[in-house]
Amino acid sequence: MDAGKSLLSGSRCGGLRLLHCLYVAAAWLPCSGLGYSIPLQLPQDCTAQQYYHSGNLSCVHCPDTQRPGRDGSACECLPGYKLLSKNENSVHCQKCPDNLGVTADGWNCIKCPGGLTSSGNCQCSSKKILVERVVNGTLLHEAECVDCDGSEPSFTWPDASGFWCERCHETFINKTNSCNCNQPNILAGGICFNGADHILSRVVSTIRFGQLGVLLRSEWLSVHLQASAAACLQDSNQTACQALGNMCVMSMHSTSPQNADACALFRYIFTSTAALGVVHSISFWRTNIPWLYYDDQPGIAARVLTSSPFPENFSFKINDQSRNTNIKLIAAQYDVRGKFVVWRSVNGGLLQLCPDIDRRLDAAFLFGTTYEQNCEISISKLLRDHPEPVFFDVYLTYGGTEGQENIWPVPVLNRNLQHNDQYINLGNINNWILTRRIFLVDSLSGRENALTSLPRVIRIASKITISISLVPEAQRGTIYPPLMIVEYTDVQVQNPDNQIIQISFSVQYEMNQSDSLIQADVALGVLGGLAVLWSLLKTAAWKRRIGSQVIDLQGQQHVSVFLPLPDDEKNFITHVSCAFTLKGLQFLHTLLSQMSIHIFFIDWERPKNKPLKTEGGGKSSASPVSIWRTYFIANEWNEIQTVRKINPLFQVLAVLFCLEIVGFENLALRDSSSSLSRDVQDYKAPWSRILRYGVTTALWLSIGGLQLVFHSGIYERFVEDKIRQFVDLCSMSNISVFILSHRCYGYYIHGRSVHGHSDTNMEEMNMNLKREAENMCSQRGLQPNTDIQTFQISISSRTRGQFDRIHDNFIKNHGPSRFLHSFATVSEQSTKAYNTMNKFLSSFIDHAFKDMDYFVKDKLLLERILSMEFMEPMDRSIFYSDETHSFSDVLFYGHESTLLIFDTLVFCVVDIMSQNFVLAAIITYLQQECFRRIRAAVGQKNLASKTLIDERFLI
Repeated sequence: MDAGKSLLSGSRCGGLRLLHCLYVAAAWLPCSGLGYSIPLQLPQDCTAQQYYHSGNLSCVHCPDTQRPGRDGSACECLPGYKLLSKNENSVHCQKCPDNLGVTADGWNCIKCPGGLTSSGNCQCSSKKILVERVVNGTLLHEAECVDCDGSEPSFTWPDASGFWCERCHETFINKTNSCNCNQPNILAGGICFNGADHILSRVVSTIRFGQLGVLLRSEWLSVHLQASAAACLQDSNQTACQALGNMCVMSMHSTSPQNADACALFRYIFTSTAALGVVHSISFWRTNIPWLYYDDQPGIAARVLTSSPFPENFSFKINDQSRNTNIKLIAAQYDVRGKFVVWRSVNGGLLQLCPDIDRRLDAAFLFGTTYEQNCEISISKLLRDHPEPVFFDVYLTYGGTEGQENIWPVPVLNRNLQHNDQYINLGNINNWILTRRIFLVDSLSGRENALTSLPRVIRIASKITISISLVPEAQRGTIYPPLMIVEYTDVQVQNPDNQIIQISFSVQYEMNQSDSLIQADVALGVLGGLAVLWSLLKTAAWKRRIGSQVIDLQGQQHVSVFLPLPDDEKNFITHVSCAFTLKGLQFLHTLLSQMSIHIFFIDWERPKNKPLKTEGGGKSSASPVSIWRTYFIANEWNEIQTVRKINPLFQVLAVLFCLEIVGFENLALRDSSSSLSRDVQDYKAPWSRILRYGVTTALWLSIGGLQLVFHSGIYERFVEDKIRQFVDLCSMSNISVFILSHRCYGYYIHGRSVHGHSDTNMEEMNMNLKREAENMCSQRGLQPNTDIQTFQISISSRTRGQFDRIHDNFIKNHGPSRFLHSFATVSEQSTKAYNTMNKFLSSFIDHAFKDMDYFVKDKLLLERILSMEFMEPMDRSIFYSDETHSFSDVLFYGHESTLLIFDTLVFCVVDIMSQNFVLAAIITYLQQECFRRIRAAVGQKNLASKTLIDERFLI
């Protein structure tokens, strides 16, 4: 402490001496940095002469006179040694003389009347008890072997310890009036029974593991089967009957007429004890005998499963007090010896081998939740956790009258059951044999030589499915009793630590989908018929627009419904695939049509100054009209070819955000919850393809619809309207647009300037705009005193023929023969063709051709609704007034609904195949961008080809 004080006194430590003071002080102060490393020793690390000391967590050697006890937690005296002293921490032993044995309590040495056991104790014959002390506890000089009185009225024999006489089993007394089991009686399992009964005399103690093709002797059956069957048959012993039933369940409820196995014995006893009566008026349940079968009559399974609905209704709503929202299952639990243990709820994973938190385990029994749980478990863990099988009779609880709670038995379909060596539960329902009792793990019946040895085969309930069916047309959440389907897997034990088995537990909901399929087929038939009718009308309109006279075909809240099971979704997937294919064909047809239209820009501009006479008698050339206005309009048209009303990238990101971030994807789970958010500890049900399609389609179309409303109601009004702006630009540029989307049908945009010319300077252009704003000039329409500039046109065949002749001459000049001419010649011919087409179309618009004239009219209401024309342009062409700018039909802009639905189907089809929203979003956006680029590139080439404009001027 003096050193500690010197540390605190700074005046006494200075310079280098301070380091010395600190070192001395540290030696006196308590150490806080020492290591606490301890060697790890486990009980299995102890040697044969060591026991495990739980106080210091290490192995400790026993003295030479001692050995480790059976539990390995303390030492005990060696055989032939007696105790001198014993306390909580130590034992002292002393060897007895060679001619003496050790008393049963281990504290004394005593002379034995017979031999010694391996433990150094005295022993007597099987029918005598060992007496070492008198009644008052005084030690005898020599131990005695005393006979028990097996005659009337005592009827005693030695107990299991060999120190007391107890009354022998009643079967001995009843059969022989003594404690001896004389012939013809048979002694088995500690009871005496009459061997004259032939079936008991030929009991088979083997068990078959059908999946492995193994038939082995079971030590458990050898010890208990014959005795349990005898006690059940002759004495109606309830525990023995339950034990016999358990052995039948371990044999998979399988029977064979050739063998007196566990199930054959059970069925024989069931038939022989009809006089005992039935339980709860159920003919399959005999008094004192467990209920294992629903009989084996053909067709009984279908009647059991569908004849009587469950008495209580169910609901998806948690706050619905009148209906259940949970499947309340309970189980009567029995041990392997036939003793009833307890009633237990299946919640908490009673029937689920896969470990998980209770919240997820219990989600299996939330009504409407399709549940699926899978895991892998090692055989060594199953052997440790399930040394003996536990048996369950499962019931569904429901409320009765006056507060009485009732139970309804849950039938079991054991897929491994064999009847006459046939797996009948794998076939038609009419051949099924339903059973009752199940177990999860059987590591007992596969032990061959000793019950303490490692089993040769272990049998595991690897797949349990609870199937719940909705009563058709009930409309009130009424179900049939659940069916529990169990599949067992036989595993030959070789290396338990490395052997893994796949475990599955699921709950599925199903209903008869035949009515739904019929309704869907009827709806598809009606809608398909309407679609065919609509197609015929569209075909008729198309035939008129291409100038053909004949049609020439070429080639050919209450729960009233459950989701279809995954296997039943095939029809739905087929319908979606057909819709995707047909919509894809429509989209490709639209795309090809738009990329092959005929279009020409009519330039109305004329030279401002007229040619004058020169001194030589000739005329001077007029100033040329600028082509840049045409190039400008062509570029603007090129830009709006792929403009859409919605933003594709925003559409994809918004849908993905709603699905993945907001949580709309949770609405596609196979459960009854409508919550968008799920806790990480909640069970997540498997996906439903139908719900994924429904949620995705609703989101995609809703977000697309909102974009359309925003674009039409806000963006086009207050920001820009590219279609109307293009029409205005044509008027300001003195350029009209002539479009033919079909042979004899197309669109016309009248862009002729009301000012006579547009090739002017800025001052004059502004003056023209001012005059137009003040109504100091005529209106822009094609007809006098009208503002209508856009038309749907239906031209005559003669007009189209003239158009084609002019265009074909240009194509010839640009064909392979063009290489024979110089660039100047080709350019001159191209310019000539352009001027010829421009002159022809402008003259046609000005009514210059009497044999190729046209007239303007409005479409009838029905014509607008059906999007077709009733009149055919025989002698004169027809211009239909169009205030809706229908020329956008040759652009992406006019087919937004087709593009939107096609994108929706692409997203849904990819998601159906991949079950991945992110992948579906990426592929959908990539196809959008791919088709947009194709449309833009090919459309630009078509524009250059049809307008006779060099593609180098299209940017």
